[in-house]
Amino acid sequence: MRVDVLGLQAFVSIAERGSFRAAASHLNLSQTALSHRIRKLEEALGTPLFLRTTRQVSLTAAGTTLLPRARRIFEDLGSALDEVRVDLREGDEQVSVGCLPTIAVHCMPAVIAAFAKRHPGIGVRVHDNSASEIADKVQSGEAEFGVTIVAANRWDLELKPVVKESFVLLSHRSQPLASATGLSWAQLQGEPLVRVSAETGNRILIDDALGARRETLSWRYEVQRVVTAVSLVRAGIGYAIVPQLALDTIDDGELVAVPLRSPSVTRTLGIITRKTVPLRPAARDLLSLLSQALKRSVAARRDESK
Repeated sequence: MRVDVLGLQAFVSIAERGSFRAAASHLNLSQTALSHRIRKLEEALGTPLFLRTTRQVSLTAAGTTLLPRARRIFEDLGSALDEVRVDLREGDEQVSVGCLPTIAVHCMPAVIAAFAKRHPGIGVRVHDNSASEIADKVQSGEAEFGVTIVAANRWDLELKPVVKESFVLLSHRSQPLASATGLSWAQLQGEPLVRVSAETGNRILIDDALGARRETLSWRYEVQRVVTAVSLVRAGIGYAIVPQLALDTIDDGELVAVPLRSPSVTRTLGIITRKTVPLRPAARDLLSLLSQALKRSVAARRDESK
């Protein structure tokens, strides 16, 4: 049976006021319309809810049973509507975005500063997660859009490529390979290398590009995140393969990025959104600022390497 909300509303109003006339006035209805709603509800339930006399209206046993339950329905409905209003208000006050950790550290501070000038009343929530986690958050609606590695896409997400960046060898200045202007992967054989977990998008790209030759390299250390790999390089323990933009986030003068070739490995960064859900104006503005910042950063690095 469908829930007769209008009938329940009429029932509660009559029961609380003890009068069809008072209830009709409260609901801004004619007494005829009110009586029609009650009759439909009683027919649906198969039992009368009121005992009517010329002097008063009282509840039947069924009406007495129904009244507290009907009140609870409207209380729950009111609470649900209040929660939706709060969620909408909070959504208007905050933009949520998924972003790879290297991009979050490199681009987001300046982007958020520019966004804050344009939208001083709107906050930004950054989910700095892995590529798969970013896709999950966008898919669930927890993030309005994500900045991630372009890879196999999910059917309900739309992905637009923005920039392409190279992977480089990260070295401490004191290490022998730091002075090279460029290296082939074959020249890395026997060198202590740090690699990132196989669960990350960066690792998948490198493994796919190298194929069987990756087994000829000395992957002596393995970590979960690029920032940890960088810390090992800074300590002089070994070399790491990282995205070019990662150097901007940790360049303190001790570290050097050496271009790699044969093969040259790159990753394409793009924006993912839900196909059927348009972005709010503030989210579109943040996306535009972030895309522009990515393009400028990659172009600057490309010019430096020429």
